Amino acid sequence: MAIEIAPLPTPASADPNLMKDFGREVKGVHPGKLTPEQLEEVKELLYKYNALLFRDVVVSPEEQYALTKAFDPQSENYGHGNNKTGNTKKSILHPDLKTIPRVPQVQLIGNGTVYDHEGLAEAKLKHPHHKTFHADAISDEDEEKGYTRFYRWHIDAALYDLEPPKVTTLYGLKVPGGSTQICRYDDGTGDELQVPLGTTAFVSGATMFDILPPELKSLAVRSKVRYAPHPYVWMAPARSNTTGLGLLTENKELPLSELPEWTEDRLKALPMLWKNPVTGGLHYQVHPSGASAIEVAPLPEGASKEGALYPDGAIIDNLGEVRELLYKMQRPGIAPSLVYPHDWKENDFVLFHNRGVLHSVVGAFKPDQVRAFHQCNLAASDTPAGPSEEDVKRYA
Repeated sequence: MAIEIAPLPTPASADPNLMKDFGREVKGVHPGKLTPEQLEEVKELLYKYNALLFRDVVVSPEEQYALTKAFDPQSENYGHGNNKTGNTKKSILHPDLKTIPRVPQVQLIGNGTVYDHEGLAEAKLKHPHHKTFHADAISDEDEEKGYTRFYRWHIDAALYDLEPPKVTTLYGLKVPGGSTQICRYDDGTGDELQVPLGTTAFVSGATMFDILPPELKSLAVRSKVRYAPHPYVWMAPARSNTTGLGLLTENKELPLSELPEWTEDRLKALPMLWKNPVTGGLHYQVHPSGASAIEVAPLPEGASKEGALYPDGAIIDNLGEVRELLYKMQRPGIAPSLVYPHDWKENDFVLFHNRGVLHSVVGAFKPDQVRAFHQCNLAASDTPAGPSEEDVKRYA
C-alpha cells in the first residue's frame, strides 16, 4: 500500500503560513512494519515536516526501538543512558521515567498507577506538573477553571557525554479524556493557547530561526551553546520562568563541586543552529534550561559590522546574560500562533525530529487519571551539524 500523507489538524490559533509545513499524518503503513523503501520515504518526510503521526496502530516496544534506531543504526543506548535516569536521584528527570525491562531503550511515562505492564508488575507514574518546576504556579482556583502552563520547553538530550538523539518516538497506549485547558504564558503579554488535556506541544526550530531579525540571525549562525556538566542535576534546585522557556537566575543551581563526577572532555558545546540533513535548513536548537555559556565567533572577513552583535566574537558566561539573550531569541518562536499542541488519542504513534523541534509537556492530571505512553530516543552516533561556511556568509 502506498504511503499517503495529510496535514495535521492545526488549531484555529495557528498561523497558516508559518505552520503549513509542520507535521503530517502518515496513512497506509504501520510504523513498525516498514519496508526498506518505505523507511527511506518516512525519513525524507520526517526531516521535511519535523513530526509524523501514525493513528490507531499497535506497536510493540521492540518495534518502537527498531524504528527509532533505524534513523541512526549505530545508536544503541537511551538518550540519557540506559537505566541511568532512575539511578540519578538528584536529576529533575528521575520521577518521570520508568524503563521497560526487556527493551531498556524504551521508557514508560504517564500518570497514575499501571499494573502488569511489559514486565513491570507495578509502575507509579506522575505527569510532570509546572508547580514542581516553575518559580510561581497557577493558583489551585485557576487550575480548577482549566488554566495550565507549558512545563518545560526542551530537546530530548543528556547534554553531557552523550550526543542529542536524532529522533524521538512517543506512543500513546492509555489516554484519559477530559476538557481542553487554557495554557497561559503569564509573562505580561496576555498570550494564551487553548490545548487538549495533557497535550505535547511542539514548535519548529526552523521557524524559530527564520523569524529572527538579521542581527540575531547573525549571532545565531556564529554561536555555540555551552551546557553545564550533568545539567539536569545542576539545574534541579533552580526554578523556571512562567513560559517554561529557561530558568530564572537566582543562584540556586547546584555548585559544580556538588555534582556527580564530571570531566571537561565530556562537556557539550553545541552549535546554536543545527542543519537539517534533508532540507539543508537551519533549526534553532537550544535547551535553554541547561545552557551555561555562549561562545560567539567573530564576523567572517568582509562582513559589515554595522548593527552586528559581538562583531569581534565573545564568550558570554554570565548566567543572567546567557539566559536573557537566549530568551530574547527563543520566545518569539513559542508564540501561540506557532505552537502545535497534539491532541492525543489511544494508539497514536508520533515520530518527531528531535534535532529540529522543541517540545513541552503541558497540563495537569488528577492522580486517578491513568495515562501510559512509551517513549524512545537514542543517544546519537554523531554531533549535530552546525551552519556551513556558506550559511555563515549568508546570515552573518
